[in-house]
Amino acid sequence: MRVVVLWRDDQDYSRSVAEWLRDLERRCGKTAESISPDEPEGDSLARAYDIVEYPSILAIDGSGRLIQLWRGRMLPKLDDVAYYLLND
Repeated sequence: MRVVVLWRDDQDYSRSVAEWLRDLERRCGKTAESISPDEPEGDSLARAYDIVEYPSILAIDGSGRLIQLWRGRMLPKLDDVAYYLLND
């Protein structure tokens, strides 16, 4: 299972996303992928999954199927995302 956070580092929500990512790593000992939509990989992910709102958090299975998507500034609970990181 792959968890990807698509976000931009220079936005007003950036600090809360960075703190959320640190807390997630502390909670479950694994990290989510952090990608900017301005990078080639981030742009292709955003296009593939029709993401237009940031930050967005995607849980993607091994075959590339989108399992769960959270959009916007209201970040999900850490336990909700940790489930996807810990259940490969």
